[in-house]
Parts: sequence; structure tokens; C-alpha cells
Amino acid sequence: MKANQIYVNLPVKNIEQTKAFWTNVGFPVNDQISDENAVCIIMGDNMYVMFLTEEYFQTFSERPVPKRDTTQVLVAIGLNSREEVDQVVNAAVENGATQHEEPQDHGWMYQNSFWDINGHGWNIVFADPSQLPKDN
Repeated sequence: MKANQIYVNLPVKNIEQTKAFWTNVGFPVNDQISDENAVCIIMGDNMYVMFLTEEYFQTFSERPVPKRDTTQVLVAIGLNSREEVDQVVNAAVENGATQHEEPQDHGWMYQNSFWDINGHGWNIVFADPSQLPKDN
């Protein structure tokens, strides 16, 4: 089996602020499935994040919306270069995000991370599997 799309659903307090944040970071909006309750951010081919107002999010789950002092998921997205990784993280921080950890360089993989304006954790990664260490 192989998935052909991914939609990550995350609760937010303010749709317009969230939409502005992600477009300023550099990701487009799918206006066809966005409204006052949700904004669909296009992360890549067949990869979408649905940011839903907390009230609307609650219609999908009987569990409470987590507070900003908890972490239930860290979303990781892969980009095409180390430069793109830093570009996205820097743009996020310039638009109100908080740096999560210092960048980490593992040789074959480079990552940088931030907490977005809604408290969601993002790991932004560039990986080159051809550089993976070979087993001896």
C-alpha cells in the first residue's frame, strides 16, 4: 500500500494570522478548500496542512484541543537543499515563530526547527540518502 496524499490537521486560534504566517514563510494557500474555519496550506505535491479553528477542529474529535504547553506531534517536511531549510526557518522566525533547536548537521541529513505561531513544532529537513554512512 502507498498513500497518494497527506493532509495534516492542526488546531489554531486565528485563521487569518495563520494564513498570513504561512504565506509569508513561502507556502501557497489552496483557496478552494479554505474558509473562515480552515486554511489549507500547500506544502508540496499532494502534501497539505489543514489549519482549523479550535472550534471547528473539535467537530472532528471528542478529545480536547491540546494547550500550547504540550506537544502531541512534530511535523517534519523535507526540502531540496540546506539553504531552503534555513530560508524557511529564518522566514518563520522573522514572522513570529520561535527557534526550536539549533540546526543539526548529520552529514547526510541537515535539519533546523521552529515552533510556529500556534505552538506547533516543525522540523525542516534536507536529506541526501546517497550520503548515508555505509555499514562495515
